[in-house]
Amino acid sequence: MADTPGAGGLTVGQVSARLDVTVRALHHWDEIGLARPSLRTAAGYRLYTPADLERLHRVVVYRELGLGLDRIRVVLDDSAEDVPAALRAQRARIAERIDRLQRLGAGLDRMIDAHERGPLLTAEQQAAVFGPGWDPDGPARARRRYGDTPQWRQYAERSASRTPEEWQAVADAVAELDRALGEAMDAGVTPGSPEADHLAERHREVFASYFPLTRQMQVCLASMYEADPGYAAHYDGIRPGLARWFRRVVDAAARAQGIDPSTATWCESP
Repeated sequence: MADTPGAGGLTVGQVSARLDVTVRALHHWDEIGLARPSLRTAAGYRLYTPADLERLHRVVVYRELGLGLDRIRVVLDDSAEDVPAALRAQRARIAERIDRLQRLGAGLDRMIDAHERGPLLTAEQQAAVFGPGWDPDGPARARRRYGDTPQWRQYAERSASRTPEEWQAVADAVAELDRALGEAMDAGVTPGSPEADHLAERHREVFASYFPLTRQMQVCLASMYEADPGYAAHYDGIRPGLARWFRRVVDAAARAQGIDPSTATWCESP
């Protein structure tokens, strides 16, 4: 039933509109004795006087400051309560909340940047970490190609929180793996041997710095290393024929795990 205006006071509906508070909240505050209307119409409708409205306004302000209803009651009704002290304590809590939200906002900004451009490093930092041959436009091309994949999202999440020092550790691990692959090829390590299988597993572990790599995904990646001119140039620059040799290493390791390299697909499950 709609509220009907009455002489000498405001109805629940009028107060609700004036204070931007729901009628349900006003009824609840009335029921618990926090802010009751002083008047009633002959038909029993609640009517709020100017004094009632002033108390309600204080309730709304304190509630917006984050005080609970029980605490608001104490602040309003307990003459011994140190109201400024209570408000200062609440202000301190709000300041802490603002600080947390600002840090959350900064983290979200980093996550957005990482999704859009990969490593959050300047061009100078990228050159220092990845070497002078590093192409700073590479992550942007990768995003255009893989930006809608779960792996890019995983890569971005890692990039958002990774420091230059942590990126340096990743780059060092990759360089050490490349060195080990070249030395293993020179030593005549045979695909399918324990030494070769260990290198294949080590490659998966190092690559997990970017995103988790299943064995089927690794087969697809090794195939791309051989077929893609850019990747092939990198590996064959370490040792001529290394891209093809490493693909054979990965294929043999996959077969040992019951995976047929010819049917391997880029999937997320092991």
